[in-house]
Amino acid sequence: MAPYRDIPKPIRSGIVVVDPELGVPQRIIVLQFNPDTLERQVAPQAAGGEGDSGGGGGGSGGGDRNEALRLKGPAQETWKFTAEIDATDQLDVAAPEGIHPELAVLEMLVQPTTAQLLAASKLTKKGTIEISPIEMPLTLFTWGSKRIMPVRLTELSVNESAFDVNLCPIRASLSIGLKVLTVSDLPAGHPGAALYLAHLAQKEQLARRARGGTLAQLGLGRGI
Repeated sequence: MAPYRDIPKPIRSGIVVVDPELGVPQRIIVLQFNPDTLERQVAPQAAGGEGDSGGGGGGSGGGDRNEALRLKGPAQETWKFTAEIDATDQLDVAAPEGIHPELAVLEMLVQPTTAQLLAASKLTKKGTIEISPIEMPLTLFTWGSKRIMPVRLTELSVNESAFDVNLCPIRASLSIGLKVLTVSDLPAGHPGAALYLAHLAQKEQLARRARGGTLAQLGLGRGI
């Protein structure tokens, strides 16, 4: 049995809520189970725009030819996955409210607090003409040490599938959608912008480690 003690525990994925001004973590949300699959979409910000047909000949599309290989900024990246929460898998932990607290902490990622709403209401009663939108904390999604990125929660769909005698949910499946925030989305000097640049730099390092191919493998031994 001794060798089994040397098996490393798997790293959990999770969400870190960070104070946008101080840059210090306010809350750490560790997913109970790592999702089995991840769906990622990476869409380039092409300078030519959607109107660039790429066809030949004259016309309005001709001006876009100079922009065919240009990018306006970082690619738009989105993540989607399903997270599972199951109180019956943690019988050694007291859960008189089921998984209500775990669901609530995720829902608060897209909800202003009562204090923020009351403060905005007071400004309205005082006759303030323009009230700034409520700023939420910076949210980071972590998937191992090589994927740490600032994100905004864009989708949270909850499917509660089991309940205790007090109707507290004890099992749920959550469909979570995230948009990676880039330097195009965040103001200069924002801690999230620096974190995105670090995420992009990590991706560049990984790309340099990839093994390159040869023209011969493509049937182009004589060159292009």
